[in-house]
Amino acid sequence: MPSHEEIYQDSSNLYEEMVSRQPDLTEVIKEIRPYQGLDVLDLGAGSGRLTSIIAPEAKSVVCTDISNAMLELLDQKLSRGNLSPNWTTVVADHRSLPIADASIDLAVSGWSICYLTNTDNADWEQNLASVLDELTRVVKPNGTIIIFETMGTGAETPDPPEFLKPYYEQLENKYGFEHRWIRTDYTFANAAEARERTEFFFGPELAQWIEEKRWSIVPECAGIWWRHL
Repeated sequence: MPSHEEIYQDSSNLYEEMVSRQPDLTEVIKEIRPYQGLDVLDLGAGSGRLTSIIAPEAKSVVCTDISNAMLELLDQKLSRGNLSPNWTTVVADHRSLPIADASIDLAVSGWSICYLTNTDNADWEQNLASVLDELTRVVKPNGTIIIFETMGTGAETPDPPEFLKPYYEQLENKYGFEHRWIRTDYTFANAAEARERTEFFFGPELAQWIEEKRWSIVPECAGIWWRHL
C-alpha cells in the first residue's frame, strides 16, 4: 500500500471522496470557539474538511499543508462554492509557518499533527514542542487552538493506536489541553462502497471488518483537544 503521504500527494481526490462521508463538525468547533469574523489558521488543511465549514463565516482562513496537491483540491472545491475569496493556501511545514506573530484568532488542525508526533518518529517529542511553539507564536493572546486526531477507525468507543497515546498524554498532561471525544463515522450507500472507498487508506484489516460486518456505516472515534491562550 502507498503511504498516507503518497496518498495525499497522488490520490487527493480519493481521499476527499472518503472524508466527505463524515459528519459536519461545525457545531463541534463552535462549542469551543465561535469563529464568525475571526482570522483562522487551518494547519494541515488537506482538501478542506475544516476550511470548507469555517470559511463562510470567518474573516479569513490561512490553509497550510505540506501537500500542494491537497491544497489545489481545497482551492478548487472552495472556488466552486460561490464564497468570497477569504482563504489563502500555503505549502508549509507545521514546525515553520510563514505567518506573522499574533495574527490568528483560532488555529484548527485536523488529523495532521500526528504524522510528526507519533512514536514511530524518533523526534516526536521535539516535533510536538516545535509545532505547539509555532501555534502559540501565531495565535493572538486570548486565541484558541483546537486539534482533532483519531481515536480509532472501526471502533465504536475510543481505542487509539498505541503509537499515538504518548502524544495525546502530553497534550493533556504537559501542555494543558482539555479533551473529549466524538464519533466521526463514515456513511456509505452499502458495504461494497464502504470497502471500496476506505481500503486504499486504512488497509486490508478494516476492509475485512467491513465485509464481515456488512458495514455501510464505518464507525470511527475522534479526539478533540483544545486550549484557550
